[in-house]
Amino acid sequence: MPSTPRKVAVVGISLSDCGRVDGPTPYALHAQAARRALADSGLDRSVVDGLCSAGLGTLAPTEVADYLGLRPVWVDSTAVGGATWEVMAAHAADAIAAGHANAVLLVYGSTARADIRAGRRASELSFGARGPLQFEVPYGHTLVAKYAMAARRHMHEYGTTLEQLAQVAVQARANAAANPDAMFRDPITVDDVLEGPLVADPFTKLHCCIRSDGGCAVLLAAEEYVPDTAKTPVWILGTGEHVSHTAMSQWTDFTRSPAAVSGRLAFERAGVRPREIDVAEIYDAFTYMTLVTLEDLGFCAKGEGGAFVEKGRLLRDGELPVNTDGGGLSACHPGMRGLFLLVEAVRQLRGEADGRQVLRAGGRLPELAVASGTGGWFCSSGTVVLGRG
Repeated sequence: MPSTPRKVAVVGISLSDCGRVDGPTPYALHAQAARRALADSGLDRSVVDGLCSAGLGTLAPTEVADYLGLRPVWVDSTAVGGATWEVMAAHAADAIAAGHANAVLLVYGSTARADIRAGRRASELSFGARGPLQFEVPYGHTLVAKYAMAARRHMHEYGTTLEQLAQVAVQARANAAANPDAMFRDPITVDDVLEGPLVADPFTKLHCCIRSDGGCAVLLAAEEYVPDTAKTPVWILGTGEHVSHTAMSQWTDFTRSPAAVSGRLAFERAGVRPREIDVAEIYDAFTYMTLVTLEDLGFCAKGEGGAFVEKGRLLRDGELPVNTDGGGLSACHPGMRGLFLLVEAVRQLRGEADGRQVLRAGGRLPELAVASGTGGWFCSSGTVVLGRG
């Protein structure tokens, strides 16, 4: 056990094949991403003694560990929707700092799109109808309807407009245009968003995330392993997590997400302020998620998110580059997308984002990034602040 908490760094990252991937199984995408992340780190697989996995198999992460040929002494299978991976990263960083593990692999893979095309699964209208959900599901209150209701409340309270929400999708697509791995790269306009088929009022199709296949992996390691790694370390500076509600009837304020708590904790623990952040990677299953999370992380005041997302502020060269790979709205969204946020944040801090690289004044690389995941229907949140080595 270390006498003092160890520093923890992201030392390896990778994507598996993403987008339209009809051949491999989800397990194969896990393995592909894991191999690539280990290669990226320059470390041998023998150092990996921890594993984080969720969303696959009956005994996750046992099945994934077995498939990868790992025998970890520390595991986490926390599943809180889209926030899963930021919450897992927080748990893994704590475990490494305390000496319970030395190197923890976070790995994910999904063939959500391919499964639907092949008839192996149906599109999900709800998460089930037991427990608290039994009081909502019979009335057709689907996942997208819950987000749409929250968006309508924000519009009512603060005058947020459909055009402002559409700007989130337009700027995400513009960022995706510079990402060769993005599934959709053709530019879109505000009118394209507004005139699309209605999914759940006020959301049209382009207000909603895409459905793709894909996976990714992130390797965290203790500070003593950093000298042996192949890339510039990106340090975990601070984390926060929070759960809010299950039933919409128990959510006291539709305009306040759990990121208001997880973000505050992460920034406080990192010792930085929102205005110091250079890049933000934010879960964006729907345009409203981006807008309200920006408010709750402290990048603008409550109710000012609509005005904040205008005038290109979220673009790669904007005031606050957000979802620089194109996000779930344009790049990829195979399910629980939170791990992709960490990969993109690390790429930006390393200076490995190719044609979409964010640069500070004087052509300098960004120093600080935040990744914030949201799960369920604003039920949970995990936020991670990262800093370049």
